[in-house]
Amino acid sequence: MKDYFAFQWHITDECDQRCKHCYIFSGEGCKDLKSMTWEQMEEVTANCEDFCEVYHRAPYFYITGGDPILHPDFWRLLELLKSKDIPFAILGNPFHLNDQVCRELKWYGCRKYQLSLDGLRETHDWFRKPGSFDCTLEKIGCINRAGIRSVIMTTVSATNRIEVPGIMDAAMAAGADVFAFARYVPTGGEVDTSMTPREYRELLAVCDKKIKEYEAEGCGTYFNKKDHLWTLYEYETGAFQIPEDAEDGMIYGGCNCGNCHITITPSGDILGCRRVAGSRVGNIFEDRLADIWVCEMERFRQFDKFAKCSKCELKPWCRGCPAVANGTNGSFYAADPQCWKEVKGDESGIAG
Repeated sequence: MKDYFAFQWHITDECDQRCKHCYIFSGEGCKDLKSMTWEQMEEVTANCEDFCEVYHRAPYFYITGGDPILHPDFWRLLELLKSKDIPFAILGNPFHLNDQVCRELKWYGCRKYQLSLDGLRETHDWFRKPGSFDCTLEKIGCINRAGIRSVIMTTVSATNRIEVPGIMDAAMAAGADVFAFARYVPTGGEVDTSMTPREYRELLAVCDKKIKEYEAEGCGTYFNKKDHLWTLYEYETGAFQIPEDAEDGMIYGGCNCGNCHITITPSGDILGCRRVAGSRVGNIFEDRLADIWVCEMERFRQFDKFAKCSKCELKPWCRGCPAVANGTNGSFYAADPQCWKEVKGDESGIAG
């Protein structure tokens, strides 16, 4: 576990958009939009503080939704976090941001504000809604002027894969402080967005070249290699080497599920990962997080169960994305469908 512990806290399902790849509105959609009451948010905060006190960690909240700013007690929650000196980031939409709002977010202690770009203009607006692309790029400036780190996140699928380099250019030109991407997780009832392992590795190679060019030019954008298959790619290219002093059985990196991350939904459900269907381990209004962590969450820490990764020398640092594996193959421990590495004893047929 790291010095801090990340709580991804969905305070509301309310949102201005109905994105085609959203897990809240996937399949038949969310028929009952939920939001926490003020009393419930106080209870969540106390439960998380108790957890961190037990495990000697500092809390860090990722406040999200839906769009968290639409919650009627959004600002009241920020005031509570400020009074407790708890750092937080916001994962939201651009539509309600302006210079004044961003200055207020900064005053309450907001460290980062994450927006999404899921394609160039036509593709992004198809995923989300007309005008969203231009609005997102415009609001990066508001976030930056307030002294908050602006983060652009892209969900990569077969639909927008070839546009990712252009998205990087757009984010950099708009002045984003951080750019990252993660893969789309199938949730049922949506369009086919699969990528082959070869296609995904080629994308990483193209992005790696572009990142190196940006860095050589002194670009101020930090490119967060969020997807753990970056570790495999950099292992093959020599940018990552297995440390000589690595201890057997130790987990050093890879997926944070079960290690330093918990998701809390508006209904109070505790999830190992918001992107993993069936990862509910309890309810924060009924259970003590500190107990859940050493009991129910253990099912995400059985690393020898990984069908492919358990046979790979990169298991302590990579393990791909179990959420993508679960969404594709129905098991958290299934082989990552975009992993191209050939592993002795693997019969998944994924590599190639």
